[in-house]
Amino acid sequence: MNRPLDPGAPEGFRADRLVDVLIPTRNRPAELAVTLGGLAAQDGVPGFGVVVSDQSDGDPAYAHPAAATMVRALRHRGHPVLLTRRLPRRGLAEHRAYLLAASAARYVLSLDDDIWLEPGALHRLVTAIGELGCGFVGNGVHGLSYTDDVRPESHGHYEEWVGTPTPERIRPDTPEWNRAQIHSAANLLHITEQLALPPGAWRAYKVSWIGGCVLYDRAKLVDAGGFDFWRRVQEKHQGEDVAAQLAVLSRYGGAGILPSGAYHLESPTTVTDRDVEAWEVVLADEDTPQPA
Repeated sequence: MNRPLDPGAPEGFRADRLVDVLIPTRNRPAELAVTLGGLAAQDGVPGFGVVVSDQSDGDPAYAHPAAATMVRALRHRGHPVLLTRRLPRRGLAEHRAYLLAASAARYVLSLDDDIWLEPGALHRLVTAIGELGCGFVGNGVHGLSYTDDVRPESHGHYEEWVGTPTPERIRPDTPEWNRAQIHSAANLLHITEQLALPPGAWRAYKVSWIGGCVLYDRAKLVDAGGFDFWRRVQEKHQGEDVAAQLAVLSRYGGAGILPSGAYHLESPTTVTDRDVEAWEVVLADEDTPQPA
């Protein structure tokens, strides 16, 4: 029998660690188990913490025996895990803000609940942000069902950083905004194959935003406003990660990292009500001229 799972205590979790992984989830016990399983297999970053915040309609996803076992595996390997519920739901941005406030780590990995990380992926991201010194680095996610769908017209948006990433003011209807096209389907797999990098090598490239797997310098994310804009957007929104990343990009710069070790599970979305793009609201506020 699967014994009761200790959720952990927030006051005991919040500590001065190198990395915490922040996972929002809802109605996805199977996917959460896979995501946690990927984290349990990471090496090279000892003692990273994990926070799971659940907004499921019924029992929390982490109570499922498969997910609970992965929680225990993480703890067995020396990783603190905090399990919480955040109800009632007040939107994606508020959920991200809640997770961010639970951590005091130097870096926080914002990881969606439908992403499997291959071994070594977290270590590569931590190495990259340490060397680059920018506001965030990320792994665009692979959709393996698209492996045979090669899209060379999208590959042209790939552009590597030379040296340290610099701040960029990215807006829609600019060439820079179209960089997001390289994160569709299996484009990153195909670009990585073309690069033929030697073992252990990685490259930083220019992005507009990255979905699913982003490692932030926590202090820089907070300085850029974090997800505090949640109060300005209605509950039924998406694009909260885009809004936060655009703010960090404009102050500290950011980069995508190849090879990517993030794989999308390609499950149906649980975010079915998306009336508003959070980034549109935030950019409208920022770009509106203020009275003299």
